[in-house]
Amino acid sequence: MVTQTKPPLPPVSVARLPLRRFTVDEYYAMAEAGILKKEDRVELIDGVIVAMAPIGNRHLATVDRFTRMFGEGVGRRAIVRVQGSITLDDHTMPEPDLVLLRERADFYESDSAGPEDVLLIVEVADSSVDYDRNEKLLRYAQAGIPEVWIGVLPERIIEAYTEPAGGRYTLKRIFSPGDTITPGCFPDIALNVDRILPS
Repeated sequence: MVTQTKPPLPPVSVARLPLRRFTVDEYYAMAEAGILKKEDRVELIDGVIVAMAPIGNRHLATVDRFTRMFGEGVGRRAIVRVQGSITLDDHTMPEPDLVLLRERADFYESDSAGPEDVLLIVEVADSSVDYDRNEKLLRYAQAGIPEVWIGVLPERIIEAYTEPAGGRYTLKRIFSPGDTITPGCFPDIALNVDRILPS
């Protein structure tokens, strides 16, 4: 007896389907409507809501060390924003671990900080190294952010990216334990890598 069956359907690749990308305004509206909750660790990248990696103790401690050192160093010359969003364009609103923003009297209450307000972005990467090095770094370069540091916890290094041109950073420097790293916006601040990324 011959059994007839339908051939299986080919798998559908979501990557080939058209995506409905959200704007920053729609992203805000979803948060206000309760669709996105405060405890949801997400960010908007090219109109796509991306789940962020969970934060472990090592990650938190590193962000806290950066925060203390920058807070002590910059004083009132800049705003130190910790794990808060910045608007890069109409469809991209990442949440870096730390941002140094130009000083502003209203602390950006009247409108969100944009690329022209950013002096330095710091990302701390444990399980998210590839995402930070590729996806986020590309968007920062395209927006013209002057300097980005990535603290790579598994390797105990800080990668510093500067001189954005043509949608990418043209200079990359690597700082290891024993080195000091200085932000271009505040050359009087020297941070010891050993204090930020202790063994």
